[in-house]
Amino acid sequence: MLQPPPFSPSTVPTMTRPSRSLRAGCALLAAAALGGCAIAPPQPWERGNLAKPEMTMGADPLDQRFVQHIYGSKENASGGYGVGGGGCGCN
Repeated sequence: MLQPPPFSPSTVPTMTRPSRSLRAGCALLAAAALGGCAIAPPQPWERGNLAKPEMTMGADPLDQRFVQHIYGSKENASGGYGVGGGGCGCN
């Protein structure tokens, strides 16, 4: 039966410390990420631009209604989106 070689500190890989430029780069990246959280909310005169239809996530209302209908049919549930009817598609 073979025995494993005896433990030797020279065979254990050593962990090296990250370089100074890597640490500085990570610190700069973290500062930039945290700096993005300090953006002020939109001013009253800017809210008109945000209320435009093209600024919504789903710009096509007909497509959104179709997607909600498919979702309601698959989940066999209704409500929550202001649409009545059952999940069978016979509304």
